[in-house]
Amino acid sequence: MALSLKTDLHPAATAIAMRGVWKVFGARAPEAMAAIQRDRLDRDEVIKRFGCVVGVADVSISVRPGEIFCVMGLSGSGKSTLIRHINRLLEPSAGEIFVDGENIMAKAPAELRALRSRKISMVFQSFGLLPHRTVRDNVALPLEIQGASKQQRFDVAEAALAKVNLSDWGDRYCHELSGGMQQRVGLARALAADSAILLMDEPFSALDPLIRRQLQDEFLALSRSMGKTVVFITHDLDEAIRIGDRIAIMKDGVIIQIDTPEDIVTVPKHDYVAKFVADISRLKVITAGRIMEPVESFRRRNPSGLDLERLRKVSSQQPLGELVELAARDAAPLAVIDGDGVVGGIVDRQVLLEGLRKGGRS
Repeated sequence: MALSLKTDLHPAATAIAMRGVWKVFGARAPEAMAAIQRDRLDRDEVIKRFGCVVGVADVSISVRPGEIFCVMGLSGSGKSTLIRHINRLLEPSAGEIFVDGENIMAKAPAELRALRSRKISMVFQSFGLLPHRTVRDNVALPLEIQGASKQQRFDVAEAALAKVNLSDWGDRYCHELSGGMQQRVGLARALAADSAILLMDEPFSALDPLIRRQLQDEFLALSRSMGKTVVFITHDLDEAIRIGDRIAIMKDGVIIQIDTPEDIVTVPKHDYVAKFVADISRLKVITAGRIMEPVESFRRRNPSGLDLERLRKVSSQQPLGELVELAARDAAPLAVIDGDGVVGGIVDRQVLLEGLRKGGRS
């Protein structure tokens, strides 16, 4: 039934690790789960024989500390069911789940409550705000649960509201805010808890495109600056590509490909993924680091000399579309640098044309 995908890290080296996780819904779920493991039944057979629905099928993932890990799929694919296993809002029918190397399946109810209040925060599509509380009190709720003093709650809530550009709205009630502002309040509440892990279940999908993109920008900036580990659920491939360090594509409860946005688009490993990415512009996805030519190879092709210090520098993450615009204005080669400022390769017009023709390195 499930497509087996290898995970690349041991649970102790990850922020989140799931191993062989299943979720079967229905009155005969334990019986159905035993039959799945014994007889390798597919999803249709489980429904026919037991009247049960397989929500998640043999999922194994590893999420690295500080990574934004997107799970993308259409309605009914199992993505929202999957994310609720990470903090055990849902109990798996089978499998193991680790958070910071700890097996959360072994945790007692009190330990789980502590995990949810201190280590893992969740942001929902429906905002989940309390209408009888002010914006500030909504944001301060996690600290109230933790037993923080009133002054501590006020100070932390104010700081969180400032991060999402709502400093002047603390005394208002949520019904006075627009949808985009309410979503900011939900994000501020997650930030106020200062959890290392954020679970975000389609947080921007109810918003109009302009507000959605603005919140994506703000979320990315906040996430990078604060070093949060994020599992981000979305049905929008454009959003996943824009936000994710890696993307998991889900269908019928199964994860069918986990890869970087570039490889999801340029090297789809399943017909279902290929159909999804068919209309995605490579100019937005392929980066300088993917198409750049090694410095020594470029020197051999251009023996007249190359002064790296005099070349314009671009990030290895700069998309191909931006490189094309730079090359249209200036014929000089571009030096591609990594996060430490080290030149890793060169991009000139010939390299750009090859990148456009092939869609990046094979």
